[in-house]
Order: sequence, then structure tokens, then C-alpha cells
Amino acid sequence: FYHDEEQRSIAEKSKSVLEESGKFNKTLVTEIRPLTSFYTAEEYHQNFSTKSPKEYKEDRAISGRDEFITKHWK
Repeated sequence: FYHDEEQRSIAEKSKSVLEESGKFNKTLVTEIRPLTSFYTAEEYHQNFSTKSPKEYKEDRAISGRDEFITKHWK
């Protein structure tokens, strides 16, 4: 989500560079859209990794995020 045309332009360029890099073998489907409304998450969601480290580690372990990062970004 972008706030202004400068952010939109930067996001579009970043996405284009990543698509052209060949890093992924599928088309990027992330939409770049204007920010319309923003709602702050409830307090119990704020700083979840600090407030609930055990649950955070469990969730992260089963998400596949670390494997994805290792495969594509390191």
C-alpha cells in the first residue's frame, strides 16, 4: 500500500526489478494499491514476538518462512 505517487513509483520499480531478476519461476502477484484505510491491530497483537515469544517461535517454525528465506534470499 502506498501513500503517494513517489511510494507507488518506488514499489512498482522494485517489483519490476525483482520480476526481471529471474529469482522466482512464477509471476509475482503482489498488488500495489493506494492506502485507503488503516486500522491499528488490537493491543494483544502489538509486539507479539516480544509478548508471546513461545507462541511466536512455534508459529514461525510451522509457517515455512525460514525455509523460504533461506532458499530464496540467502
